[in-house]
Amino acid sequence: MLKVLQYVIAILVLIIIGIIICSFIANLVFKHKVNREVEELLRDSKAKQSVQQSDLQGLPSPVQKWMTAAGVIGKERIQSVRMKQQGFMRTKINQPWMPFSAQQYAVIKEPGFIWSVKAQAAPFISIVGRDMYYKGQGNMLIKLLGLVTVANASGKEVNQGSMLRYMAETMWYPSAALSSYIQWENIDDNSARATMRCKGMEASGIFHFNDRGEPVNFTARRYRETDGSYELATWSADVADYKEFEGIRIPSTGTITWKLPTGDFTWYRLEIVDASFNTH
Repeated sequence: MLKVLQYVIAILVLIIIGIIICSFIANLVFKHKVNREVEELLRDSKAKQSVQQSDLQGLPSPVQKWMTAAGVIGKERIQSVRMKQQGFMRTKINQPWMPFSAQQYAVIKEPGFIWSVKAQAAPFISIVGRDMYYKGQGNMLIKLLGLVTVANASGKEVNQGSMLRYMAETMWYPSAALSSYIQWENIDDNSARATMRCKGMEASGIFHFNDRGEPVNFTARRYRETDGSYELATWSADVADYKEFEGIRIPSTGTITWKLPTGDFTWYRLEIVDASFNTH
């Protein structure tokens, strides 16, 4: 009996070691895939001109105030962004928060981003993911242990959501708000509506600003996936704790919340720990 038990334990140990090795290799393959996608994204993103005061003409007054407060006037237009993030995330209201670290890349001339994340779901259980918006197409890919595909979402609803995410995150690369594919409409002294059009898709949301001209919130109607189907819900991004990175003043913390009939569901809390612009 003892020999049988020892035999079973040995087999279990070998299985665990095999899973660890397979997970390690799968994570390397996933990382290599994301690195190739990042190279493609950043290929044509060199800065070409600086932001002039005249570029602000015709914009709503709170947006002009934002550009001034962010310090973009006189500096090169941001054409590429690299960021390091850390924080906590969850997918369900009653789910424990998972710590994560992420790398974010964005380009502005032809709008796009790649967000590569690793989250710790439980001891020895990690999740890797890549959210991408490129050439008007969105795709969210999530893998458990780098091996098992948990999600691989695409389609028009994902495209709309990815576009809204890109637009909200211009709070991190402010001169992108001057891009021709974003049109602005004044609402009042502290808010303005932005509408983005790209590759036949259109989406809009409202930026809210404080009295210093800093954006503090972006709100939009975004498609949310629930049990395999999509429905529009109010999606809200709150930001705070402004810091200066390479002369550009941006928010360093944020929370993402779904405003649902059952109540608010905050699922994402992040901190920007590093940011660089127009580097390759």
